[in-house]
Amino acid sequence: MRFRLSLASTTVVAFVSAVAACGSGDDAGGYPSAGKQSTATAATTTQRTTASPAATGPSAATGATRAATTLQLSPVGTFDSPLYVTDAPGDTRRLFVVQQGGKISVIRAGRTVRRPFLDISRLVTSGGEQGLLSVAFAPDYARSGRFYVYYTDRDQQQRVVEYHRASAERANAASARLVLKMSDREPNHNGGQLEFGPDGLLYIGTGDGGGADDQHGSRGNAQNLSSLLGKILRINPRKAGGNPYSIPAGNPFAGRSGSVRREIYSYGLRNPWRFSFDRGGGALVIGDVGQNTIEEIDYVAKGGGRGANFGWRPFEGTQRHSPGESAPGAIAPVIQHTHDDGYCSITGGYIVRDSTLPATIQGQYVYGDFCDGRIRAARLSTSGATDDRALALKKVSSLSSFGEDARGRVYVTSLDGPVYRLTAG
Repeated sequence: MRFRLSLASTTVVAFVSAVAACGSGDDAGGYPSAGKQSTATAATTTQRTTASPAATGPSAATGATRAATTLQLSPVGTFDSPLYVTDAPGDTRRLFVVQQGGKISVIRAGRTVRRPFLDISRLVTSGGEQGLLSVAFAPDYARSGRFYVYYTDRDQQQRVVEYHRASAERANAASARLVLKMSDREPNHNGGQLEFGPDGLLYIGTGDGGGADDQHGSRGNAQNLSSLLGKILRINPRKAGGNPYSIPAGNPFAGRSGSVRREIYSYGLRNPWRFSFDRGGGALVIGDVGQNTIEEIDYVAKGGGRGANFGWRPFEGTQRHSPGESAPGAIAPVIQHTHDDGYCSITGGYIVRDSTLPATIQGQYVYGDFCDGRIRAARLSTSGATDDRALALKKVSSLSSFGEDARGRVYVTSLDGPVYRLTAG
């Protein structure tokens, strides 16, 4: 995230103060390379999504009223700074909860197992935006026992590491194998999402290297194809030919020579805090944390993320951030929220495919914001977003992440400890 993770409330205050001091461009502009239609759609969506519930019209209010009688947040458990929830392929009995300090806990049959699945606390730098940030289980986990974690190490570098399970509820800590290490000069903007896509490959979200204004390098990292930062990467994480991973032949820059990083799948991101693939159609949706003006949700149809440029740092949302810089082919966000309206750090979620939830929420994208705390829903397409509104659910304090299990059930985490599941009321 931008991301206000911490292990103590005083850290949260300090971090929010630091974010408030960050600068941003004030030169008005749009996405000229994305075309007039995309710019108009983004502008309309921004007006719609930043309006108060009372100003969004009868249809949005009616949707919120329906949600109040049919949806609820059901407690799952309480943890130490939870950041992510998922399950493992082939195992519907257990959930895995990632905690920032370096532990992954198991929930079995509604109860938290006392001993953690994995504890790498001694390897992790935790606090602020650093820590153990996510886990992804390989599609063949039931057979291979492979899974991957993304964390900030003791040298404050970002690591993707492979482990193997020892048993259903215990990892083999001695099986660690380094897959990827990324140098990072700053403690913030670390990305941290790992996700196996519909193609079975591992996608990795990385932040732009931190500080403010994507400050490292002449044009920053996000638009620099020689840097892994400010990107979504795609790799096959298994060892190949003496290398720790291999580059899929279908990657957009796989055929490039020179300094271009062939791991890059998408670029032009500031700090993608939670991206997901729609299990119903393969669309890629990204929550990208803004500088200090705009929070955004990006959406592309299945396969549309290949080589996609999402515009940072030339643009923050659809506003010009860095005058004179270009973002070739930049894709405009489908949703924008402003800091003036109380948003501060977007938290990307999931398109709902849980068949136990009411029809009124099916196929809609749920997401939130760390400061705003409301869970929102909208219907997304490449043309923009419709019916974007806050659901009539209680606010989630310090909303740190969403998660999804193999049955499509959606989870919500609070940095303050609680984990919830979105259920029918």
